[in-house]
Amino acid sequence: MILCKWEKLPEDMRTEAVRPYYDILAKKRFSLFWKRVFDIVVSLILLLLLSPLFLILAIAIKLDSKGPVFYRQVRVTQYGKTFRIFKFRSMVVNADRGSQVTVSGDARVTRVGKFVRKCRLDEVSQLIDVLRGTMTFVGTRPEVPKYVAAYTDEMRATLLLPAGVTSRASISYKDEADLLDASDDPDRTYVEKILPEKMKYNLDSTRHYSFFGDIGTMFATVFAVLGVGGKK
Repeated sequence: MILCKWEKLPEDMRTEAVRPYYDILAKKRFSLFWKRVFDIVVSLILLLLLSPLFLILAIAIKLDSKGPVFYRQVRVTQYGKTFRIFKFRSMVVNADRGSQVTVSGDARVTRVGKFVRKCRLDEVSQLIDVLRGTMTFVGTRPEVPKYVAAYTDEMRATLLLPAGVTSRASISYKDEADLLDASDDPDRTYVEKILPEKMKYNLDSTRHYSFFGDIGTMFATVFAVLGVGGKK
């Protein structure tokens, strides 16, 4: 992947808070190049290997409830650009007209969706986004525009790289829905409490980015899905 020149960044990212992160990443252009090569090769291989699973999930989702197979919500990625993410649909159609965060036991989740979410299978389709270049395997999870609008100047440094399928923050907050259960206003709780904590991980990962660090995060994600690790 290519890190654009400083003067080409969006105006709201050309700040003193973002500059230190940009200078660090600018020294790692070779590593960023191999990050993109890895994304293309591995996502293509996995898409081919998992094509039978994609078919099974597509059929199950269509039989379970009315609506499309994929949920194409608008998210924000590198340099603040928006894209429509690929996620296997796990909720009823038009579920995003309400809160844009999901709590455990959410009535909007379908029967198949409960299984898909529990096994993190809704995220598998993001291999398509990785291949397209709108996402990368490891990076800050893509937020919806309303939450990005709440970013501080420093938080915008996470937009120097594409949004990721997984991250250290995702591992630590893999049970995020449970943390929102007790809240009367999940959206506010997310923006004021959870998002700032997740961003501490994301900013630290951006500051200490390395290709092999990404590989380590990918392995840690597998262990987390299997029930090892995560925020207590």
